[in-house]
Amino acid sequence: MTVNSLIESDRAHWIHPVSSWHDHEQRGVTVLRSGKGVYLTDIEGNELLDGFAGLWCVNVGYGHDSIVEAAAEQMRRLAYATGYFSFGSEPAILLAQKLADRAPGDLKHVYFGLGGSDAVDSAIRLIRYYYNITGRPAKKHMIALERGYHGSSSTGAGLTGLPAFHLHFDAPAPMQHHIAPPYPYRSDAASDVELIARSVADLRAKVEELGAENVAAFFAEPVIGSGGVIVPPKGWLSAMQATCRELDILFVVDEVITGFGRTGPLFACEHEGVTPDFMTVAKGLTAGYAPMGAMFMSDRIYRAIADRSAGQPIGHGQTYSGHPVSAAVALEVLRLYEEGGLLANSQAVGAYFGERLKTLLDHPLVGDVRSLGLLAGVELVTSKTAKTRPDAALNLPGHLARIGYDNKVIFRAFGDGIVGFAPPLCITRDETDLLIERFRASLDELLTIKEIRDAVD
Repeated sequence: MTVNSLIESDRAHWIHPVSSWHDHEQRGVTVLRSGKGVYLTDIEGNELLDGFAGLWCVNVGYGHDSIVEAAAEQMRRLAYATGYFSFGSEPAILLAQKLADRAPGDLKHVYFGLGGSDAVDSAIRLIRYYYNITGRPAKKHMIALERGYHGSSSTGAGLTGLPAFHLHFDAPAPMQHHIAPPYPYRSDAASDVELIARSVADLRAKVEELGAENVAAFFAEPVIGSGGVIVPPKGWLSAMQATCRELDILFVVDEVITGFGRTGPLFACEHEGVTPDFMTVAKGLTAGYAPMGAMFMSDRIYRAIADRSAGQPIGHGQTYSGHPVSAAVALEVLRLYEEGGLLANSQAVGAYFGERLKTLLDHPLVGDVRSLGLLAGVELVTSKTAKTRPDAALNLPGHLARIGYDNKVIFRAFGDGIVGFAPPLCITRDETDLLIERFRASLDELLTIKEIRDAVD
């Protein structure tokens, strides 16, 4: 098909995720054709440096033949195997074992799904099941962070702390609640210690308001992703875990974005030695080469459910849970992380990436940069002293995304002036330099727009 016919067909039929359907109809689709390493090529032949790894997910980079071969070999041997009726496939069994071996602490049990949203949904459903079967049915309320992201399923969207996922969707549900995020740049706390103490106090206050006997769990990302790549102070995650333990509520860590080397170690929990009760992953699990997500459950929770449900099927499952092709892909991706040097590269280049990002602080539009490994946010402001967010009428994110594309670099321009970066873990120092260079050039070009230039102090 020609480019124009593809655009028209897309406009007529494909409902795109998390987009303004009306605006997409007006703008039209950008058709991507191929990828290699950290680069994408669109259908018109433009080569783009992908600073966002697709959607935080292509951690190994594009075009790994060994992954393609693993998928093809599995398709030829056994294209599908259900996990129902006590059936299983070798790749799914091996993957569950390898993940359990590498997960923190006693997270020894793995449920497979298709992505991050249903991994979170699985956690929510099984938390309810756990409390019901252990005789504490009142524990239904769940708490998460404002600006946090836990997917867009019917239940997970309510825990997500972003208004777009609530508007007209009747979310959050009455038993879903939010507390303020640990947001160093926007906090007036005098120190990291004070900021952590405030978060702990907020959680305690919300639990006290609801009654600890009614609260099931607290959900958190180690680094807030879609809410602006907000990196909490070191010690925050472990402090929140300790508070959950004290208050007798489950601690759920959402590593859908941060998992699989994105912040340096395989899981971001490892930075603070935290072992949650549940952990959700997706994205980097298969590096975007096939759909898959997973939910980890602690041995304590698993045994409590298993031992009390003898003879009773637990009614939670999906047709493609533990899909053998996705599992084969994930096994090869795990091998590339560990034996292919990608975890080591993420740690080495991640430190360099953080230093290069700091060079942007002299730009008139840059108020803050924050990063952990190869996950970063740049917060744009129109006044550095007042930390003023760009007026929505300026459409700064829209202009910046367009300019960035023209400069052959992809990043994520969030609606409130924050820019997200999550390049593939295979990125080199030279490619990091090019990423920063092209982004700075894009910021400079933003200032050629009179309305934006006039808004800057």
